Amino acid sequence: MIKKVAEYPVVHEGQVLRSVPTPQLKLATIDDVRREMARVYREARTGMTDTANSSRLVYMLTSIAKMIEIGQLEQRLIALEENNNELT
Repeated sequence: MIKKVAEYPVVHEGQVLRSVPTPQLKLATIDDVRREMARVYREARTGMTDTANSSRLVYMLTSIAKMIEIGQLEQRLIALEENNNELT
């Protein structure tokens, strides 16, 4: 069963709370991650966000980029192994 996302305002323990939607970021490719890192950098550079928080975000984005890279390398390795198996 799919759970429906609550519409706001949300009532929690007798208090009315407004839910804040999570921004939808496209981070499927290295280029997507690079653009997001650049955005975070610009916000930190111009003082729009705290540099400590920006550093944390860039660290997480770096981890995401590494996972994308590893996934791409894994796919290439599998393709090479399959191609090698077909030749033998």
